[in-house]
Amino acid sequence: MTPRPFTTKDFTARMERAVAQATDAGLTGLLVTPGPDLVYLTGYRPTAITERITMLVLDRDHEPCLIVPTLERADAEAAPGVGAVTISDWRDGADPYAAAARLLAADGRYAISDSAWALHLLALQRELPASWFTSMTGTLPMLRAVKDADEIERLAGAGAAADAAYEEIVAARFAGRTEHAVGTELAGLLREHGHSQVDFTVVGSGPNGADPHHEMGDRVIVEGDMVVLDFGGLKDGYGSDTTRTVHVGEPTDVEREIHDVVRHAQQTAFEAVRPGATCEDIDRVARTVIEDAGYGPQFIHRTGHGIGLTTHEPPYLIEGETRPLVPGMCFSIEPGIYLPGRFGVRIEDIVTVTGNGGRRFNNTSREMRIVA
Repeated sequence: MTPRPFTTKDFTARMERAVAQATDAGLTGLLVTPGPDLVYLTGYRPTAITERITMLVLDRDHEPCLIVPTLERADAEAAPGVGAVTISDWRDGADPYAAAARLLAADGRYAISDSAWALHLLALQRELPASWFTSMTGTLPMLRAVKDADEIERLAGAGAAADAAYEEIVAARFAGRTEHAVGTELAGLLREHGHSQVDFTVVGSGPNGADPHHEMGDRVIVEGDMVVLDFGGLKDGYGSDTTRTVHVGEPTDVEREIHDVVRHAQQTAFEAVRPGATCEDIDRVARTVIEDAGYGPQFIHRTGHGIGLTTHEPPYLIEGETRPLVPGMCFSIEPGIYLPGRFGVRIEDIVTVTGNGGRRFNNTSREMRIVA
């Protein structure tokens, strides 16, 4: 079932929340350039991101305003959230930065999108030398972190589609095929199950599985390989990201042991999800299981990352992140063990925080799957 479209009312509420968060953070306002923040706040995704500046200005003292090139104004006006925004366009040959500066405080404090071009930021700094600029994620990392019911519906649908793709790929033959062939088939299955965009397909066989970001290569998969499958993309605008580790033929006792440790770490971390627990709490729970089993040095990355309009965004489940979990946060839980030159194991689900615990968006078996 297709989720309901977001409306002007939805985007207006998001912009109001963003301004309130900016005010609470001591900011004059937000400068939002093309990328996930602009999509989240207005629904507008320019067909091309170029040297021509496009920028949404959200200011505590003024109504929202979108600065766009004149040749792109019609596209911007068609976006559902732009109906509640004043548009200020500029023609080629004009100075867009001088026009933008007139909308900003001469000595303001602004958070600007991480995706902003340095070209644009430096020009704004020249126009407003008394103003102060900082990154959006650095100042407002939770701007998009807490999802509403419609966003959660989309994430759940993306997770279910990724699960369906996994169930089909493990029915296929692995031995004798290259990682690239399996990954290409997997990407096609994601699209068949409704993904409009495939962001990555990690197929790490044998020793390549010890590289968490190996993706896929020309190595031929053989009997006896452990194979890490990590894949995801966007469906209905929201992300999927799941990992399962399968084995070609019967595994050794050591391979089973390590897979069981990772599975236990992932399950224990999931059971620790609840409102009030911190991001680092979840990381510690997973890490402790792996350390107690003697593989602590082989768990070489954070336990998880947020997901939404992009497949990696705040919050991050890592030591030092003391932010408490609240209902509506969505993130991965993906512990792993990596033995260089031998194999790797990772198990990953996307999880959302509920009123009293957590809910998985990935529900395929986390037991080791034997493939041909």
